[in-house]
Amino acid sequence: MAGPLDLTVAEAAAKIAATELSAAEYFESWREAAAGDELNAYLWTAPAPSGAREKLEGTLGGVPIAVKDIFCTEGVPTTAGSRILEGYLPPYTATAVRRLREAGGRVLGKTNMDEFAMGSSNENSGYGPVLNPWDRGRVPGGSSGGSAAAVAGGLAPAALGTDTGGSIRQPAALCGIVGLKPTYGAISRYGMIAFASSLDQCGPLTRDVTDAALLLAALQGRDPCDATSVGIEGRLALPSREDLSGLRFGVPSLAEEGVEAGVREVFEATLQRIEGLGGEIVEVQLPSAELGISAYYVLAPAEASSNLARYDGVRYGVRRGGDGDLLEMYETTRSEGFGAEVKRRIMLGTYALSSGYYDAYYGQAQKVRTRIAEDFANAFAAVDFVVTPTSPSVAFELGAKTADPLAMYMNDFFTVPMSLAGIPAISIPAGLAAPDGGGAELPVGFQIAAPAFAEQKLLEAAFALETAIGFNREHAAAIPWKGVEEDG
Repeated sequence: MAGPLDLTVAEAAAKIAATELSAAEYFESWREAAAGDELNAYLWTAPAPSGAREKLEGTLGGVPIAVKDIFCTEGVPTTAGSRILEGYLPPYTATAVRRLREAGGRVLGKTNMDEFAMGSSNENSGYGPVLNPWDRGRVPGGSSGGSAAAVAGGLAPAALGTDTGGSIRQPAALCGIVGLKPTYGAISRYGMIAFASSLDQCGPLTRDVTDAALLLAALQGRDPCDATSVGIEGRLALPSREDLSGLRFGVPSLAEEGVEAGVREVFEATLQRIEGLGGEIVEVQLPSAELGISAYYVLAPAEASSNLARYDGVRYGVRRGGDGDLLEMYETTRSEGFGAEVKRRIMLGTYALSSGYYDAYYGQAQKVRTRIAEDFANAFAAVDFVVTPTSPSVAFELGAKTADPLAMYMNDFFTVPMSLAGIPAISIPAGLAAPDGGGAELPVGFQIAAPAFAEQKLLEAAFALETAIGFNREHAAAIPWKGVEEDG
């Protein structure tokens, strides 16, 4: 029989509200599960409750949520996966975390991540890589790999992540769960340690689309502490759509080079399933989207080089060297505190912004970003959604791409254009496929993108497709940690 830890967030919250489930015992069960973490998914887990009465009112009444360690949480170690912030205890709490608590959610732990959210495999963490629960010799994706692995590995019912170029959607795809990147500005970024401020966005990683909708409703909204936040107009409801009749899904003719055969097969099968639900498949053109990776890896590092200038060993975090020499202290602290990928992106970004190169690199990348946004606007004039594979491959082996940054960056090929356009996109598990070269089958993600602030419509379509695919019912037993067999 299914136990409390098999419940979705929506199911658990309903049982707690009906007094059919003890919130305290439920939290303690998840605390014990998180304490047994063998995936290196957590950097900090919550201590036993002090006995003070917790807020149980609200849509999340008492359900524990794992939080990516990029969200400042008062009095709780917050490192952004970097040694340069080792031991940092923020004096305030991020708005997203505060809103979770106001909705009755409880912080279960802080999850591991690529340092400052810079990575696609979680191998860039200053605290060691996260392991994929489907195959511990493979990556969980990044940068929100700890959050994705915790949910997929039975260590949390749901988690918060951040997405700058695909860092929620790609790990969700590689771990076989749901990952939602909302419209830029839908959720406050206050208290979220910045990587690239014009791209960073908070979002949920969950077992199903209903839970993603539930968390989005709790998180979204305008925040006076974040001038870029606008929220989503109208009340978000839990999705209930049963078919896709009357909806048009645009398939862009993006380059297929580098897309694994198994991923392509699952994608094509999912398109057929959409048609079986009454949806229409239409070809659309996104002529500038193939330049997305090139533009992103100019724009994001440029913003990172500015945002990360504050880590100098003076105000917070670690301090190394110096002996009275301020410049030496700056250099030693940043040299020892930052990892290789962070240093690479700081140098790339500083170069792109330097005198004589600004127009050639940063200025051109901004023009490409504008063209990509225009391409999506033109596509959405003809279709309701744009769909692609989430990742060009299933989870790859640890260390397989660390020596080749360009190969690593291409993992974001399908997710970056939506981030540059600022539109919402969701990844849902669509099936299993063997990696090129052979091996056990692993999850494949299917990405659906919608116009800005069309989250309700996006969630409805994703829910109908998720129900038809039935991934959780058919494939959950394949996860090794479950320790159960398919019952046929």
